[in-house]
Amino acid sequence: MGWRDRGVEIKTPEQLLLMRRAGLVVGATLQLLSESVRPGMTTGELDAIAEDSIRSRGAVPSFLGYQGFPGSICVSVNEEVVHGIPGDRVLAEGDLVSIDCGAIVEGFHGDAALSVVVGGAPSAADAELLRITQESMWRGIAAARDGGRVTDIGHAVESYVRSQDATGTALGIVEDYVGHGIGTEMHLPPNVPNYGKPGRGPRLVPGLALAVEPMLTAGDPETDILEDEWTVVTADGARAAHFEHTFVLTEHGHWVLTALDGGEERLTALGATFGPLAD
Repeated sequence: MGWRDRGVEIKTPEQLLLMRRAGLVVGATLQLLSESVRPGMTTGELDAIAEDSIRSRGAVPSFLGYQGFPGSICVSVNEEVVHGIPGDRVLAEGDLVSIDCGAIVEGFHGDAALSVVVGGAPSAADAELLRITQESMWRGIAAARDGGRVTDIGHAVESYVRSQDATGTALGIVEDYVGHGIGTEMHLPPNVPNYGKPGRGPRLVPGLALAVEPMLTAGDPETDILEDEWTVVTADGARAAHFEHTFVLTEHGHWVLTALDGGEERLTALGATFGPLAD
């Protein structure tokens, strides 16, 4: 391993290349799932597609068996925010589905999520919810700088979301569930909240891999947990969206390990430096 500071895990370039392999498995699997989801299929069928995709690419699902979780992916529908258990639920046209996926390659994890609307074009409200959630994630990643602080990321997420209030789309930012460090374990220090003041928390340095994952709601951000002890839902029944990528700062710039293009397109558009170690 590289060095650790209060449990913060810093990867060597060789370890980051393993994380990139895991990240590509996750990215490819999420792309396949987003193309496969359709009305009439069950969330369990999505899970089977995901497990086959992960294992056929030489990886192992991160989620399966994690603290007893029974699926290879989390599938959260409509008012479900995160940690939805795949099973017999049949998806209908217009459902908003958030899919969270993780994979392990030689002991190193990748973790990412996306949200899609099943069937035809999303409603205007759903389209804005998805757009703002995804864009806030990219704004958070782009705000990371060598020598900066972890809370710079959450501040950028929150600032972008609140900037959209003026458009008439006032969304809730879920505060109870946050991003995290990642590497030899799926969840490592530090936590990466999606809100807060900048300039606080652990210092951002090359080799610190983080999962940035805003979860926004179309209503109040308060949440409850269902009786299955996993599925997180909005307390008011409003729809929710979830986007996530694993990224790292290298000596050359940002590298999004779970994006198929390494994040080049979005990072460049936001003025951040794209700095992969390979690809």
